[in-house]
Amino acid sequence: MSTPRTLRYIFTLIISLGLQGQWQVRGQQTTADTTMVADTVKPKIKLPDRSGRHLTLGIDVAHPIIGQFVSGRQSWEFTADYYLAHDLYLAAVGGFGTSIVGYTDLSYKTTNTFLKAGVNRSLLLRNDSADWNNMFIGFRIGAANISRSGAAYTITDSLWGNSSGTQPGKNFVACWAEIGMGVRVQIAKNVSAGWFMSGRFMLNGKSFKDLAPAYIAGYGRGDKNSAFDFDFFVNYSVNWKRKAQRNTPLTGSSKTVSVEVHRL
Repeated sequence: MSTPRTLRYIFTLIISLGLQGQWQVRGQQTTADTTMVADTVKPKIKLPDRSGRHLTLGIDVAHPIIGQFVSGRQSWEFTADYYLAHDLYLAAVGGFGTSIVGYTDLSYKTTNTFLKAGVNRSLLLRNDSADWNNMFIGFRIGAANISRSGAAYTITDSLWGNSSGTQPGKNFVACWAEIGMGVRVQIAKNVSAGWFMSGRFMLNGKSFKDLAPAYIAGYGRGDKNSAFDFDFFVNYSVNWKRKAQRNTPLTGSSKTVSVEVHRL
């Protein structure tokens, strides 16, 4: 083979290899673009929560017992929570109580009702849809309507003499926020027990600093801007099934996809 023909052959081979590589690169880019488009228009399917409806009602047994040993205060609390979805619960606590200040030089009585509302978030993975044992964190906003009786007082002064009188009664409102953690365990069919520990922070303590309640049911000591408390609840749960949802459209692409979802 002559030298010119050899060079022409080598030149033709190089051009052919270059064109082939260019077509391969374009083909890979086209495949990648197609994959990206497919991923973009692929609908995101959120798995349904297959847990049933769950409502829990409870009563606190700790504070009535404590009230038998600590004079000057009584408290009764009732709780309810409702399962929303994906380990999130609506929670509410309500109740009432009394406190008595009975010093030799000062005495008065307060009564109050309270309501707290917030959410619980479960921290444990559930074994199945019928597993309602959990450990959770909770957040509440609370408010109490407080009524204070007339306060009888005596002032002892060796120079000016003793004096006594009565300060008129007063109604006022206390507001606070609280955050805590709790545990609930099923002990029998539809019956569970658990505790909730929380730190509480008064939001308007200055409104009743002059004669604060010795104890505010649902909060704690009325003369403190922060309080720590412990509840122990015995609960009864009510369960029922969710309604089945059929032909639920899923959006996110140019096509509408219909699926059939059954919830327990």
